Amino acid sequence: MTKIALYTGSFDPITNGHLDVLAQALDIADTVVVAIGLHAAKKALFSQQERAEMIAEAAAALGEAGRVRVATFDGLAIESAREHGAAMMIRGLRDGTDLDYEMQMAGMNGAMAPEVRTVFLPASPSVRHITATLVRQIAAMGGDVSAFVSPSVEKRLKARTA
Repeated sequence: MTKIALYTGSFDPITNGHLDVLAQALDIADTVVVAIGLHAAKKALFSQQERAEMIAEAAAALGEAGRVRVATFDGLAIESAREHGAAMMIRGLRDGTDLDYEMQMAGMNGAMAPEVRTVFLPASPSVRHITATLVRQIAAMGGDVSAFVSPSVEKRLKARTA
């Protein structure tokens, strides 16, 4: 039986922190569906298509293109998990604040879909501080984001924020 995991986020853009969690998820799942959450109220820097391309590039760079699928969703993440046949939802944790919030979400998701487990994966110490929000802000101010994203994402950020 194939173990499918759903890894949700905005991935605007995908960062080295996201890649760290994705690599860990690939250690425990046969297939990881990276699901881009689309929220009308959020103004994204990159389009859904651009984010999907960046995720696909990142999966290829990990050597795992065949085990990573990219999808989008605009409703409940738990419904997206069901739609993709996921047995688990992957959630990356950077700190205790993340844990508090994610525990609430895991409880709610568990009540709605007890067959889908939430799996918490701690970010590696070297990437714990990285957030897509801070990466976007640094890039917008002309700062060097090369330590936080892949070269292809850095190139896209420079083009978008120049």
